[in-house]
Amino acid sequence: MAGPLEGIRIVDLTQVVAGPVCTMLLAEQGAEVIKVELPDQGDILRHNRHFAKNEVNPLALNCNRGKKSIVVDLTTADGLALLHELTATADIFIQNFRAGVAERLGIDHAALREANPSLITVWLSGFGQTGPWADVGVFDPVIQAASGHVAVQNNPQVPFPDVHRTILIDKSTALTAAQAISAALFARERSDDRAGQHIELNMLDNALFFFWPDGGMAHTLLDDEGVGPGATLYQIMSVVNCSDAALTYYVANEANFKGLFRTIDRPEWAEDPTYYTSAGRASDPAIPTEIAAAIESGFYAITRDEALRRLREHDVPHGPVLDVSELHEFEQTIHNGSFHEWDHPRAGRVRQPRAAARFSDTELEHRWWVPELGENTDEVLADLGRSSDEIAALRQQGTVA
Repeated sequence: MAGPLEGIRIVDLTQVVAGPVCTMLLAEQGAEVIKVELPDQGDILRHNRHFAKNEVNPLALNCNRGKKSIVVDLTTADGLALLHELTATADIFIQNFRAGVAERLGIDHAALREANPSLITVWLSGFGQTGPWADVGVFDPVIQAASGHVAVQNNPQVPFPDVHRTILIDKSTALTAAQAISAALFARERSDDRAGQHIELNMLDNALFFFWPDGGMAHTLLDDEGVGPGATLYQIMSVVNCSDAALTYYVANEANFKGLFRTIDRPEWAEDPTYYTSAGRASDPAIPTEIAAAIESGFYAITRDEALRRLREHDVPHGPVLDVSELHEFEQTIHNGSFHEWDHPRAGRVRQPRAAARFSDTELEHRWWVPELGENTDEVLADLGRSSDEIAALRQQGTVA
């Protein structure tokens, strides 16, 4: 079996990261994903030249594994009709154009579901389909800034906010969209008429939902009575330098503090509630400063391997700060089989992570390929019943490419 979503067909008009990562995840779980791209340009990621080899961009590779690509000119009546014909055979239709663009192209989600009542339509956007910011162009850092993420990206000792140096919101939106699509498929299976439905998801709402469990702690309980002060989680996350490399640790309770103090050779603090309890540390403003200085010097006096050994011995949550180039060599990723290497026909050797979820009864068929622009156009059109002469005519008139 090719995975739990075997037999599900997705027509995918998404570009860049959020939509493509969503449909890539669904493809890896067995769905047939037909990526519909525009003539000449295709997904704009194809033209990104960062780290590219033979005009193959790794960001495009990392967002579009396991799909088929068909090129259709949606600005023509014949191209639009072809898209509608393809959508009539699908289970899911997903797009992430800027708000209003799909409708201006003649793509209406209600009309698509009227022609195919089982269809699930998904409209992804940055700020939403309507509202005062709906027409603003969006990339990940924009939503990071507007959802609180940037404001908390600082060390309390160096209070200068910064962005996440990875497109966190795009990727978390992809996961939310994939989960919502799976839920809609489940609802369809349980309904008597197998009716589809429409899903709207925007990056701002997703970012707020993703941020709030910990980032919104200080702004959740709105009545003053009974709400005491305290550090939010982002204020107690720590990265520290050892003599040769960096690591991170996390102290969530008194037992963790005791273990931390023993790690840095301050066992007496592990017996003194002035240091290991939050009330004790709050009793004198000089104590947190004293602890911070001892932590810095204590870790810097030992190697990272020794520090990790001690932290494990004293049961303090911890981990090494690994460079991206080291991730595939980390002993746990090797044990998990987290990475796979394969040969791309133009880009050569490729290293990518495997799908994270492992299914016991519907084992995934790993799909180690990324389609060239329009690579599957003839195959998809033939599946719709077009003859070779009809396909040639569509190409000649520019409807497909």
